[in-house]
Amino acid sequence: MSVQRVSTRARYRTGSARAALAGAALLAVALGATACGDDPAPSSQAPAAQQSPGRQVPSAPASNNGAGLGANPSSEAPRGTTKHVFPLQGKGSYSHDHHDYPASDIIANCGLNALSPVDGTVLEVAKVDTWTAKANEGSSRGGLSVSILGNDGARYYMSHFASIDNGIEAGTVVQAGQPVAKVGRTGDASACHIHFGLSPACAKTGDWWTRRGVIWPWSYLDAWKAGKEKSPVAELDAWQQKNGCPAKATADP
Repeated sequence: MSVQRVSTRARYRTGSARAALAGAALLAVALGATACGDDPAPSSQAPAAQQSPGRQVPSAPASNNGAGLGANPSSEAPRGTTKHVFPLQGKGSYSHDHHDYPASDIIANCGLNALSPVDGTVLEVAKVDTWTAKANEGSSRGGLSVSILGNDGARYYMSHFASIDNGIEAGTVVQAGQPVAKVGRTGDASACHIHFGLSPACAKTGDWWTRRGVIWPWSYLDAWKAGKEKSPVAELDAWQQKNGCPAKATADP
């Protein structure tokens, strides 16, 4: 998702899910943060967005539909055992649901370090917030954002940053736990948080509708936060075998 909104329309289908949400909400209140999109904006302002041009790795043709993450080794990062870490340094909370499509919003104070969740290479960086409510373009809803191709072949996307750290550019090699940006609320966001999405690499750049997230990340976030290793590759492989690489958004917004 290039811009994500935590919607009050989100449905929690079981009592346990409602309980999980309630716990996340209590932690969010303690942090002084609310979610994004239509929710009320916090009283404090996010740090000013970094005003420098964004860069992208040149787009590569999408792999064949249903081919899986490792179908085109010449255009993918080498696959192997990869360490994962929780993508936030400091306190944060997240629900086990998201509006309209699979993703997680990690609610945290503006200015905290966002970390690379994996060893890999930066695919896309957006360093200028071009989103406007009038246009509401899907490609810019995430505001300042970073997309990383993990060495495991999966794509990790984070957005709504206040600023991107120096040296984080398309093509930059990053390590799990390395700071890449500062938490903010740029794009279509009314509160400080990180939108976190998992997807197959597909076109690698430009395909924001896939990049924003296609599988639920919360079980992986749970494991990484507890210091346990859990890889999304098998689930992403299964998703791509079933869905291929969509040519356009399958859910709006």
